[in-house]
Amino acid sequence: MRVWAPTLVLSLAPVVLCGQELTPEALVKPGTDSWPTYNGEYSGQRHSPLDQINGSNVASLALAWMYRASNYGAAGFGSVIKSTPIEVNGVLYFTMPDNVWAIDARNGREIWHYKYPPNEGLHIGQRGVAMLGSSIYTETPDCNLVSLNAQDGKERWRKQIADVKLEYFCTMSPLVVGNHIITGVGGDSLDNPGYLESRDPETGEVQWHWNTEPNPGEPGSESWPDAEARSHGGGMTWMTGTYDPALRLIYWGIGNPNPVHSGAGRKGDNLWTCSIVALRVDSGKLLWGYQVSPHDTHDWDATQTPILFDGEFKGKQRKLVAQASRNGFFFVLDRSNGEHLLTAPFINSNWTLGINAKGQPIPNPKKEPARDGTLVSPSSNGASNWFAPSFNPLAGLFYVVASQSYSVFYLTSEGKAEGFAGRDDSLNYPGTIKAIDYKTGEIRWTHDLGGMGSGLLTTAGNLLFAGDFSRHILAIDATTGKTLWHTTVAANQANGAITYELDGKQYVVVGAGDSLFAFALGASH
Repeated sequence: MRVWAPTLVLSLAPVVLCGQELTPEALVKPGTDSWPTYNGEYSGQRHSPLDQINGSNVASLALAWMYRASNYGAAGFGSVIKSTPIEVNGVLYFTMPDNVWAIDARNGREIWHYKYPPNEGLHIGQRGVAMLGSSIYTETPDCNLVSLNAQDGKERWRKQIADVKLEYFCTMSPLVVGNHIITGVGGDSLDNPGYLESRDPETGEVQWHWNTEPNPGEPGSESWPDAEARSHGGGMTWMTGTYDPALRLIYWGIGNPNPVHSGAGRKGDNLWTCSIVALRVDSGKLLWGYQVSPHDTHDWDATQTPILFDGEFKGKQRKLVAQASRNGFFFVLDRSNGEHLLTAPFINSNWTLGINAKGQPIPNPKKEPARDGTLVSPSSNGASNWFAPSFNPLAGLFYVVASQSYSVFYLTSEGKAEGFAGRDDSLNYPGTIKAIDYKTGEIRWTHDLGGMGSGLLTTAGNLLFAGDFSRHILAIDATTGKTLWHTTVAANQANGAITYELDGKQYVVVGAGDSLFAFALGASH
């Protein structure tokens, strides 16, 4: 294994940093030699057209290089690579809380490392960077948006996204669309409102701001009992959304309402929490929204990736958006207008009485959190969580890491409660990859991971890459779910793998623990 010392290697700059500009056009149509956004491209499919590595030769996949990002002051959850690296012009950029690295995508040699000052933000994780032109953009634990020079990692500017003293925290990878840097926020403790903002890539100044709770008089405002409940209603935006360049719409999954676990003080559906929303990218105006969990009381945010694809549905070609939501149900909508098309369970949940005319699950009042506890499936961690799903357009399958989990939900306060008005004890977390037919919701196959598992990647080589709970990196037949190759690394994989081709060689890069591992066919190590 090649393990390079964590030093600034300026001598490499003429080799790997030439042609550093990343244009808006290249983000719309990325080449196979790049992975320029959190999901690889705007649709969120995490599906690569590369097929050099395929079912016939994947058994010869071997380690090409590894890079360990240790001893940089990240602690606890923050010492795990939850980011998806982006790769542009032969350079990989990735993060852990308070840290950004640039390394050579061919050999793992460090180019530069940026260290953000110590701060009071929540260091639970950091999911990556965005890039535009010659600039890198990242959110910090204390909710600043930082812009770095891509060539040397020097800071250009920083702008506050949210006030960390109000217990907001920021973990997402920003989304670049044209001249917009889209940022989001997290936090449940103080019943703050969630929002999205568009920032100017040159100055960091706000271009538009969209609150997840409607303003008085706007559609959805009637779903809250009063202005106080609405203004403290939560609905965080802590995962990266997706974008349709033709429609010029961004699609975002919105978090759960506050107070968590108690709905007594916020009667109504509580829009737009636990929803999939479509916003006009140039103005932040809401075009449509669809709520997957009305009046949530189980901490089931709907921040899971809304994946975009075009396909046939009941004999008609449609522009579709699909989500395997934390509440245990798979949803398919027409992304041009929000029309509901399909709702199907992907685990055996026990909290509903059926599906209403809008395709929404109908909550069972007997499964509300209670003083003496209520057994509910899924758990508060959900049937799915932040781990990246994938969609294979060749097979028409949507892949998600699912959990047949349970929690006992307790209510600890009622009425005008704040923050967490309850707690829950989780019973188990078996993780399984499920391949879902988007036309019917049918589960085509399952693959046990032993634990919650990792994010996913599919390729035109008919492969699905994932990590299980026993520190294995897996290559799975995307049609059958059969394991075709595996290797063991020092820690469990968290986020999804990426893939790119340089100098005629396809690489698959995985973050596990505090290290990146790159694999290629017949590689030496």
